[in-house]
Amino acid sequence: MTEYRIEKDSLGEVRVPANALYAAQTQRAVENFPITGMKPYPAFIWSMTVIKRTAAVVHKELGLLDANIADAIIQAADEILAGQHREHFVVDPFQAGAGTSHNMNVNEVIANRANQILGVALDAPKKPVNPNDHVNMAQSTNDTIPTAIRLGVLWKFDELIATLQNCADEFKKKAQEWDGVVKSGRTHLQDAVPVRMGQEVGAWAKAIERNIEKLKFAAEGLRRLGIGGTAAGSGLNAHPEYHARMVKGLTALTGITLYESDDLFESMQSMQDAVFFSAAMRNMAQDLTRIANDIRLLASGPTTGLAELTCPPVQPGSSIMPGKVNPVLAEMLNQSMYHIMGCDLTVMMCGQAGQLELNVMMPIMAHNLNEMMLVMIGAVRAFTDKLVKGLILNKEQAERWLAKNPILVTALNPIIGYNNGAMVAKKALAENKSVREVVLELGLMKEEDLDKALDAYEMTKGGLQGIAAGG
Repeated sequence: MTEYRIEKDSLGEVRVPANALYAAQTQRAVENFPITGMKPYPAFIWSMTVIKRTAAVVHKELGLLDANIADAIIQAADEILAGQHREHFVVDPFQAGAGTSHNMNVNEVIANRANQILGVALDAPKKPVNPNDHVNMAQSTNDTIPTAIRLGVLWKFDELIATLQNCADEFKKKAQEWDGVVKSGRTHLQDAVPVRMGQEVGAWAKAIERNIEKLKFAAEGLRRLGIGGTAAGSGLNAHPEYHARMVKGLTALTGITLYESDDLFESMQSMQDAVFFSAAMRNMAQDLTRIANDIRLLASGPTTGLAELTCPPVQPGSSIMPGKVNPVLAEMLNQSMYHIMGCDLTVMMCGQAGQLELNVMMPIMAHNLNEMMLVMIGAVRAFTDKLVKGLILNKEQAERWLAKNPILVTALNPIIGYNNGAMVAKKALAENKSVREVVLELGLMKEEDLDKALDAYEMTKGGLQGIAAGG
């Protein structure tokens, strides 16, 4: 067998690897865009394939597609959905044409595999299944790619939410376990009024859950599909029932709740739903990296830092310093979240770069959104399993810092006044004494009242310390 076969498209003949399921247009894209060597993510291949499969079913039911051809397309698509033929999806995500190369890669692979199913060889001069006329029937790159972007994100969405909720739940467990430990709060990275460790860690869990709600809200817009708008939103070359049948069929096939678009022109012109979801991902990323940084600060040491927390040791931390262990999972989460924020910037810039009836920047938007999903799921899962679950509280160290904290005097403001409090704090810090010692030394309060007012645990409940409520 020769190494290549000859395929034709509207521009002429192209040499294609003999065993490749793709054809001329895909080969041209491979030659035109040798950018990174990266290939489409599985989520994108899956989403494009379910579109093609559903279209074949709809057109068979409408009597617009020969049953034998439709069944062959459906079988070919099912093989791809089962994980076969992935090596034939070869177009670099950095490309032009709004994703035409991606769309034709899928059309050609499904068409050629369908032809094989019908007993026709790849190098046959005439093939019954055509990638444009049959696999791409009533479709355009301009409505399939936006639909694939939405489906690709939604395909991994439940996994994303479960992963994030698991992280929040593990923080909740730590918060409950550690709620009896009072520590020094810190603002501006300086000593502040006391907080309970449970309050500090519980707030991390709440921040993640609030961001989960934002993601769920943003995902709702992705459920609105513009498939059936074809080239410009008018639905030219599509059956009047095609749009509604496609949305219903995709819902049934994927198990994902999907809605019809109330304006196919808007669904093709605007990428606002993808941009909005990306922004929600960025928002989650910035909060997660903040939490990772808090853990890194609290775990600093172990002898010359705060050392209120200890991260589980998972690997040696230095090639030259024996015994060093670093918070590598928190550092990994930082870098992963920075990458997601960068991906979001690209999505946002691509979203505003659409013109008139189409946004031609969709290929990299699809790639980045799929990458954001994968990175966040993988990074948060590793962070939760390998760091959060094994996080250790150093109770004695937290209480040691609290005992030295001159800002405890804040609780005495309603009793001795702000100026006296400032004097106490300065004297305690200068003479390395406790607030209690200085207040008694200066005769500002009786010992019994002072001890009641300086109850650090009571301070974490808020309100006025050492002053009885009026009757």
